[in-house]
Amino acid sequence: MIIIRHFSSQNSNIHGRNKKSELLGSKNKLKRFRENETFENVIQPKREELTDQEFPLKGNWNRDFFKNDKPIVLELGCGKGEYTVGLAQRFPEKNFLGIDIKGARFWRGAKTALEENITNAGFLRTQIELVDKAFADNEISEIWITFPDPQIKYKRTKHRMTNPEFLARYKAILKPDGLMHLKTDSEYMHGYTLGLLEGLGHEILYAHHNIYINHEAPKEVVGIQTFYEKQYLEKGKPITYIKFKIN
Repeated sequence: MIIIRHFSSQNSNIHGRNKKSELLGSKNKLKRFRENETFENVIQPKREELTDQEFPLKGNWNRDFFKNDKPIVLELGCGKGEYTVGLAQRFPEKNFLGIDIKGARFWRGAKTALEENITNAGFLRTQIELVDKAFADNEISEIWITFPDPQIKYKRTKHRMTNPEFLARYKAILKPDGLMHLKTDSEYMHGYTLGLLEGLGHEILYAHHNIYINHEAPKEVVGIQTFYEKQYLEKGKPITYIKFKIN
């Protein structure tokens, strides 16, 4: 009986700590959501604003958001925003916009951009499948997809961010000479995308299955690392990269 009471007490303590951690996490999320609402570099439209009506910034991102005529580059599924901010610092002659549905994550990137006065970096909170509702035809110069969920199961193919339906959405908003970049730790995602691009006749400009062992790798690919990417590299996991055009 003593043993049973001992384990019961221990489990209760663990449960209590988990509950406290969950509460703290929820409070932090709410705090970040509220703070995002005050950030001038964050746009958070409701879904119906994109699907049921003409989104005011669609076709007007240069004029009304960035207030310049520099090329616009998107990072889809931007997470904490490290890549969006890193690219913006590296290429001040371009505008960068990180897109993710999880605002509590990109809060860090948005806050860093404001603190460091990185005026060519912004963030949009929305689903990736609505990207063609948020931007006009030929409005975007480049798109980066960094470490997406590979959605390995066949029934999840429709959610894979380089499937034909998504590629069609990207093509609609990209300029005729627009570029695509895929950086991932998933060999499956890398192989799937390469095969798809070749099968559909798209133009593969550069591809490597382990970008950090290639001394000629583009500097923007190996010079910027996300939080999770650093963890992958510490574990010796190869990082793959593809640069291509959608024909």
